[in-house]
Amino acid sequence: MGGWEFIILVILAVIILGPDKLPDYAAKLARVVVQVRDMANNAKGQLKEQMGPEFEDVNWRQYDPRQYDPRRIVREALLEPAPGDASSATPTTALATVAEPASTTVPDGAVPYDLEAT
Repeated sequence: MGGWEFIILVILAVIILGPDKLPDYAAKLARVVVQVRDMANNAKGQLKEQMGPEFEDVNWRQYDPRQYDPRRIVREALLEPAPGDASSATPTTALATVAEPASTTVPDGAVPYDLEAT
């Protein structure tokens, strides 16, 4: 949510709730946020306690799927030589042939586009 959306929500809250009820609802919202945060921290502590000491030194960031870039994985796989492959092709030539964009032109001389783009 960006800044403008937040400003619009505040204006709508002032219009709908009115300036007399708005502080009460803001305090209730703050209490709910604090309770949810406390529940999450308690759940995290309880999970660590139940899992035991052998899971304390696990690097959980390595299992984060957001760190895996499919393009990097494919690039690294192409740079690896195949096991038992005695061909004289260098990894950079294999990468150069794959890395070229598959761009085509639209009829009537329009701007080229990439077919593999999202």
